[in-house]
Amino acid sequence: MDFSFSEEQTLLKESVSDFVKSDYAFSDRAAVLESEEGFSRKNLKTFADLDWNSIPFSEEDGGFGGTAVELMAVMEEFGKGLVVEPYFSSVILAGSFLRKAANSSQKEIHIPKIIDGSKIYAAAFSELQSRYDLYDVKTSATKEGAEYSLNGEKIFVLGGYAADTLIVSARTSGKPRDLEGVSLFIVAADTAGISKENFSTVDGFKAANLKFENVKVSAGNLLGEEGKGLAILEDVAAEAIIALGAEAVGALEILYRKTVEYSKIRVQFNQPIGKFQSLQMIMSEMFIEHVQVKSMLYMAVMKFDAGEDVQKSISAFKVQLGKAIKFIGQNAIQLHGGIGMTDELDVSHYFKRVTMIGVMFGDESYHLDRYVRLSC
Repeated sequence: MDFSFSEEQTLLKESVSDFVKSDYAFSDRAAVLESEEGFSRKNLKTFADLDWNSIPFSEEDGGFGGTAVELMAVMEEFGKGLVVEPYFSSVILAGSFLRKAANSSQKEIHIPKIIDGSKIYAAAFSELQSRYDLYDVKTSATKEGAEYSLNGEKIFVLGGYAADTLIVSARTSGKPRDLEGVSLFIVAADTAGISKENFSTVDGFKAANLKFENVKVSAGNLLGEEGKGLAILEDVAAEAIIALGAEAVGALEILYRKTVEYSKIRVQFNQPIGKFQSLQMIMSEMFIEHVQVKSMLYMAVMKFDAGEDVQKSISAFKVQLGKAIKFIGQNAIQLHGGIGMTDELDVSHYFKRVTMIGVMFGDESYHLDRYVRLSC
């Protein structure tokens, strides 16, 4: 089976890699994190100018017409640079809802704003009690003539602190854990009745908790068919796991490479620690773990692009990713010693980022159980 990139995909990967190397040094990232917004609007404009925002969208919608392979290429390089701009939350995550469920009029209004980078979008679907179950929705949407009234709370909305527009899941019928009755809505972030609590995540990103109190949304902002939003949520989650997984794979590569480099200069007992056989074995296993999880990512990507039932492969990949994050991340910190836990060293930031990715959209335990259920 051919795992090689095409010429276009290689050029895309190289362009993102060049940006990370030339414009996203660790010191540059630190400066961005200390800014008021926690990301760079200049970088977002660069993404738009280089047409990276257009990758997931079809040519009919004004996009590049890319596949999961192109998204993987971009996100893997972003992972190597620990890019904090809301590319994933706006272009990939929120954009995926629009690609999969929006009608032609909605697409004409919203997709160009994502592609040109003029507006930031965010997806609000997680709730305090739901853990990783996308169908566990208490937020309600009550039909009132030509409008819906939204009431409820959403937590950990990635990019929600800076979003201009939200994609919100709400229940239009049924009980909180029913599979039917979940609907999706396009909501302007400044709509009356929306309040937000912004916070920084452990890995340096920013998110928001949102509260909806009698928020009025036009029936024309219903995304897809009423009560049929769960299937869309599951498709979006699958693509999101692939994108975040690719980012983690890129970050894990940097973690093990930096550990190997450090082992050559850290001296203990009058010799570099990299000469100790026990540590050589650990670093070899770190390399093997990275190769294994990257192979699982490739399998999931190919099945996704082939239109196959990808859910089982997604869970298998997430389980392997969880194992790789623990082994590579924890050993990278251990072999760097005390300095590995400091904010001044980039290794600690890579570790925090991959650890966060490991629990997003379901941790290792959740996806192991899910894999077993899907295999029965």
